[in-house]
Amino acid sequence: MAVQPPTEATSGDPPPEESPQGTKALTILEHLRELRYRVMVAGGAVVLGILVSFWPLTGYFIDFLAEPGRQQVDDFTLIFTEPLEYWSSYFRVSLLLGITLAMPVIVYQMLAFVSPGLNKDERRWLYPIVIGASLAFVAGGAFAYYIELPPALRFLVNEPSNITEDIQPFIRIKSYIDFVTRMILVTGLVFELPLVVMGLAKLGLVTSRKLLGWWRYAIVIAFLAAAVVTPSIDPITQSLVAGPMIILYFVGIALARLVEGSPIIRR
Repeated sequence: MAVQPPTEATSGDPPPEESPQGTKALTILEHLRELRYRVMVAGGAVVLGILVSFWPLTGYFIDFLAEPGRQQVDDFTLIFTEPLEYWSSYFRVSLLLGITLAMPVIVYQMLAFVSPGLNKDERRWLYPIVIGASLAFVAGGAFAYYIELPPALRFLVNEPSNITEDIQPFIRIKSYIDFVTRMILVTGLVFELPLVVMGLAKLGLVTSRKLLGWWRYAIVIAFLAAAVVTPSIDPITQSLVAGPMIILYFVGIALARLVEGSPIIRR
């Protein structure tokens, strides 16, 4: 008598698990492969952005970033004392521009990875989050440039020359560009926080109750991040950086509360 091959009903192996959306659950190795793919796509977008902005946009932007210093110090001039110092600063500004241009791709890849199994309708909700978060990054950079930098530089650079005429600032371009680009990048990322939190809540991955319970940790982390971003220990500069972080964290909680009643992903 011929032996029949085992069918799915008689086989000893369990059937593959399915996610709530009806898609096959990924193994750990498959998740790592997906993470590698999305990181490579985001990294490729950053590299493309760097190439697009490297010449001559970066040179114009360096001059733009030096303007707050000129407003605080007479005859403000950035100097460099090492052969590669100017070009390392040039590349740092180009990297900031590349990240800005690639931000829609970065946000999309991040949300697509943490929310598997998105169908066509769900992806339509994802695109406004990506656009809004990218615009928020630009708004955060503008906030850092126009609101945070002038008082910070007034305290850090202009005060010594006001105390005594014998002390005049001669600022290296590397120190200045590192400080300015770091503040712009961090503030831009912070301004994305409310929309990203709202998107994660809409996808059912976080809740406003849980985020509200973490408010003490959020305040501590905000001031720790401000201490890392700013090179000084004065409370004025650190508060200018940490304050928006704390406010936007609670704005994100409010937005999460508005959308979490009908999450896209059902657990």
